[in-house]
Amino acid sequence: MNLTNRIKLSSMMFLEFFIWGSWFVTLGTFIGNNLQATGSQSAAVFSTQSWGAIIAPFIIGLIADRFFNAERILGVLHLIGAVLMYQMYQAPDISSFYPYVLSYMILFMPTLALVNSVSFNQMKDPEKEFSTIRVWGTIGWIVAGLLISFVYHWDSPEGISAGFLKYTFLMAGIGSLVLGLFSFTLPATPPKVSTGEKVSVSQILGLDALKLLKDRNFAIFFISSILICIPLAFYYQNANPFLSNIGLDNPTGKMTIGQMSEVLFLLLLPVFFTRFGFKKTILVGMLAWAVRYALFAYGNAGDLSFMLIIGIALHGICYDFFFVSGQIYTNSKAGEQFKSAAQGLITLATYGIGMLIGFEVAGMITDTYKQADGTFDWSMIWIIPAGIAAVVFILFALFFNDKEKVKVEGI
Repeated sequence: MNLTNRIKLSSMMFLEFFIWGSWFVTLGTFIGNNLQATGSQSAAVFSTQSWGAIIAPFIIGLIADRFFNAERILGVLHLIGAVLMYQMYQAPDISSFYPYVLSYMILFMPTLALVNSVSFNQMKDPEKEFSTIRVWGTIGWIVAGLLISFVYHWDSPEGISAGFLKYTFLMAGIGSLVLGLFSFTLPATPPKVSTGEKVSVSQILGLDALKLLKDRNFAIFFISSILICIPLAFYYQNANPFLSNIGLDNPTGKMTIGQMSEVLFLLLLPVFFTRFGFKKTILVGMLAWAVRYALFAYGNAGDLSFMLIIGIALHGICYDFFFVSGQIYTNSKAGEQFKSAAQGLITLATYGIGMLIGFEVAGMITDTYKQADGTFDWSMIWIIPAGIAAVVFILFALFFNDKEKVKVEGI
């Protein structure tokens, strides 16, 4: 890959995740304070990510892969996204906000696959080259969080009270406009499938890989993947509102510690995977979710703030040791014929079904433990997902017995 394309792809990844990190991290705090959303209304808003993940394969499989260059679709989706972001910035209440966020997530989730397609199309050795491009996405997410907390102070108590979090949508909208225009300068990525070739719905959704569920251990892993996404949804929906509510300084900036740890543990994962195997690696990931939420339940913004920071820093283990190792396991079990279908199936199960259930549960629990004075019993709100993660950990430890050596590749 030449230097010009490397810079272009790195910039694309930076902007892609800068946009997402600009508004999604503080979304729960924004809709709770600016739009007075209830827990169930917050769940509905966050569930738009899941609906986007469910619908995304159709946009990619039926349009991007058959008719148009990936970089052009990427540009169009982000230009429309910029308009939707401006509408979200202007929305006066949750009922008018919801249609815009739903439309936005349906358009944004396919772009996550599109940026990968554009990148892979330029690489001779993706296993070695992709990580050096993808890391700029994590850096983009981190920069967005640091800007919100340490430059603009939109998430300070004064900023939240003044409603300044709405400016996160302007920042994301500007980023989306820039990426939308920039996308048309990216290397050409033509359609992968000829227009005359038939593509079935089962292929698009990865349902061709359902036969893998005949393998008892893969079925246990599949079910566990759905279940562990229930506690995961609590983090996305409640972490920033929780940290802001209890008075932790610069909560959004401090949450970027999670992305920093993600980079570190991604580097450590192959070593851990090779030494301890898949089952122990994924169990550590599951256990990390339970420990993280226990730390949130008993920590505070004062003398026990270190517990909150450790909980945030565990994000790298939570995400990499479960989701990335799960992708490797899925890849190893699928075989050449069903690799893409299997990854699509796991994505549908986790970010689609699992997160959809998780956001609904998180919304119900948050509403249940909202006090009469408007405050929340955060200890109970975090203890419940900690318990769910612990149960999934125990079930997986008892019933998963795959002794096959899993080859580590693609990291």
